Amino acid sequence: MAASTYASPIEKGWYYLHRLICGAVLLFLITPILVVIPLSFNSVPFFTFPMPGLSLRWYEEIFMTERWQGGLRNSLLVGLSVTLLATVLGTLAALGLSRPNFPWRTAVMSVLISPVIVPIVITAVGTYFFYADIGLLNTYTGLILAHTTLATPVVVITVTATLAGYDHSMTRAAASLGASPITVFLKVTLPLILPGMISGSLFAFLTSFDEVVVALFLAGPEQTTLPKVMFSGIREQISPSIAAAATVLILFAVTVLITAELLRRRSERLRGIR
Repeated sequence: MAASTYASPIEKGWYYLHRLICGAVLLFLITPILVVIPLSFNSVPFFTFPMPGLSLRWYEEIFMTERWQGGLRNSLLVGLSVTLLATVLGTLAALGLSRPNFPWRTAVMSVLISPVIVPIVITAVGTYFFYADIGLLNTYTGLILAHTTLATPVVVITVTATLAGYDHSMTRAAASLGASPITVFLKVTLPLILPGMISGSLFAFLTSFDEVVVALFLAGPEQTTLPKVMFSGIREQISPSIAAAATVLILFAVTVLITAELLRRRSERLRGIR
């Protein structure tokens, strides 16, 4: 929104200064990320500026070699499983928390979002010792459950935000007309919260797909994910293939954020229509 026509010179000056400061901070934060992208097209097997030439060999390596393909397959398998579980559990939790007479709502919400607040290293260490006792270390099941614990709070938050403007009188009206609880959910509630569910599922997938600390503690050689392959590569030999993999993750994250923003705007338009 542009500065008001009736604003004083000081207000206009502060308006443009504020945007200049915000732009400078944003540039400062994203410049290190943008530097990674051209390095992924380097023609030599090390990082150097200026680059002697351009090449797609590092993208070919991450998509064609077994080491990178195995990490990508595992990340997709775990990510999709986590997305399904986190979306179901997070949506059910958000629906329960949205009820007007739900007791201890604040305390329950604090417990549900605690995995987002607690440092990831503490979560990883605690999960490691717990899984060691019950035999879930170095298994897909253990990794999926651990990532679901981290991703579910994201779904809870997004669906709860969608339900903030939900009118529960529509649910009661549908029930009074003879609709079963399942019918009420499918015909009334689900269409209204679907943008929030999809946004939450996208962020849940991104949370699992990018996670590396828990994977380092819990995953064995067979469960190596793409971020773990990247971490191992940084320790052993820094190669532009890592920059290529990072570029793919950056583009994927940007796509998810754009999709979530479009869904948010659609949800606002639906509320405006109602």
